[in-house]
Amino acid sequence: MAIVFQKPRALTDAALHYCPGCPHGIIHRLVAEAIDSLGIEGETIGVAPVGCAVMAYDYFACDMIEAAHGRAPATATGIKRCRPDSIVFTYQGDGDLASIGMAETVHAAARNENITVIFVNNAIYGMTGGQMAPTSLPGQVTQTSPYGRDVTHCGWPIRVCELLATLEGPEYVARVAVNSVKNVKAAGKAIRKAFQNQIDKKGFSLIEVVSACPTNWGMTPQKALEWVESDMLPYYPLGVYKDRSGAKEADAT
Repeated sequence: MAIVFQKPRALTDAALHYCPGCPHGIIHRLVAEAIDSLGIEGETIGVAPVGCAVMAYDYFACDMIEAAHGRAPATATGIKRCRPDSIVFTYQGDGDLASIGMAETVHAAARNENITVIFVNNAIYGMTGGQMAPTSLPGQVTQTSPYGRDVTHCGWPIRVCELLATLEGPEYVARVAVNSVKNVKAAGKAIRKAFQNQIDKKGFSLIEVVSACPTNWGMTPQKALEWVESDMLPYYPLGVYKDRSGAKEADAT
């Protein structure tokens, strides 16, 4: 009988520690499926963040390194420059990448470092108890914004893809989501492209994955996915924000 579905080889057998309904498991699988489909498991080195995915090194069946909070792109840069034939990726949350790690993210993109960044945006600090993140929406209630995010006091949420797309450096910047089957399939294709770009030595690729945090949002998993659709996606529109090679190919035709 033909196998139609199985666990990716690039994932270990370890049980995930994430909360019920957390989409991190889906995103892990998409990354692992990309690694499998490209046949790069033995060449891949991942960089784990500080955040909910801090123990990603237990889940991916490739070499992994733990970075200091926000410093995953800098760590990945060092690895890639020392081992240019390796495929290096980071897996980061919004508190890690868009707050304490914003400088590392922007400058890695500006230099077009040949790495792949998987950025999970769930609009909150998950691991530390649900504090307001740089991506928390206007009016969003969190532990540190109990009356809702006040943009006159805390500023506006940062749209990372739009910000990085203004730079000359990065090769590929795209925003996807995992709140529906259709969006999960599209996310998988974008993540695979981000790894393929690195194999082809095209440079920096970042995939922002709009996700949910049912526990810290105080919602059921189903309600959280609905909130992604109704509240997050209008502020964080899905799409490709920069694709240098794609633009050149389009111009050539």
